[in-house]
Amino acid sequence: MEEDILYEAANLKDVIHDPTVARLVINKDKIVSSNIIKGMEIFPEEIKDGVKVKLVVKEGEIIEKPIHLCFGITEENAVQNIVIDADIEKNASVSLLAHCVFPLAKDILHKMDAKIHVGENAHYSYFEKHIHSKNGGVRVLPKTIVSLDSGARFKTEFELIKGRVGLIDIDIETKCLENSIMEVTSRINGTDEDKILIKETGYLIGENSRGVLTSRVALRDNAKAEIFNKIVATGAHSRGHVDCKEIVQDNAQASAIPIVEVKNSTAHVTHEASIGSVDSKQLETLMSRGLTEDAAVELIIQGLLS
Repeated sequence: MEEDILYEAANLKDVIHDPTVARLVINKDKIVSSNIIKGMEIFPEEIKDGVKVKLVVKEGEIIEKPIHLCFGITEENAVQNIVIDADIEKNASVSLLAHCVFPLAKDILHKMDAKIHVGENAHYSYFEKHIHSKNGGVRVLPKTIVSLDSGARFKTEFELIKGRVGLIDIDIETKCLENSIMEVTSRINGTDEDKILIKETGYLIGENSRGVLTSRVALRDNAKAEIFNKIVATGAHSRGHVDCKEIVQDNAQASAIPIVEVKNSTAHVTHEASIGSVDSKQLETLMSRGLTEDAAVELIIQGLLS
């Protein structure tokens, strides 16, 4: 079954047998499986080359177990458009675990357009893990717009460390009202001719709003990466930080552009960016303990991406 192929690739096969876990499984433009639990609503709709999803977590509801989303393509060549509209209502809390699985990809285009609203004092956590083939034939184009009401908390992590990246172009923008908190993290491992583009922007609009943008990228062979992180602080006493680290090996190329703008005398934003090869002291220490150079480099890169 299509569902079994996707879940086996994502190592989540047991989830489909748990009635207490909400889930939505999509293969290309077909809804393969779904399970809705109390306190939430999911309205999936099949569209041309993809699926539109409306997600609502009702006011005051606490969803204890992560909602499992699986967006995948079991074909070698295909297009997938995912449109998400998420509304996490006042005082609600939810976490989502999304797997994007393309185990046989040769020429795959995966596009995602998401709008996320996190209501007053609500919490929303989203972990997106990509699993690609070794061919590099995937183009991933996710665009996300997030709005946080007063006291809301938003945390998102993007991870692609298994299989070839191909092309990935991440674009996420978050607007934070008073006392809200955003955490945006990307971890990507690029090899061969992979190309990685990351654009993360945070607007700290409200008083006492907080935000962190974190990027971790490892590049080998002829891979390339361009990272653009920006925080704009206009809210009184708002605080932000941009943190970008890239490891470059072989003929890989990397650039990082951290931008911080402060438009309120009581706000404070910092940034840190570093690009370079594997730390020689770390490498020597690991090799002195019996690891080969290749194994030591791999361990250091995995540490960066963990």
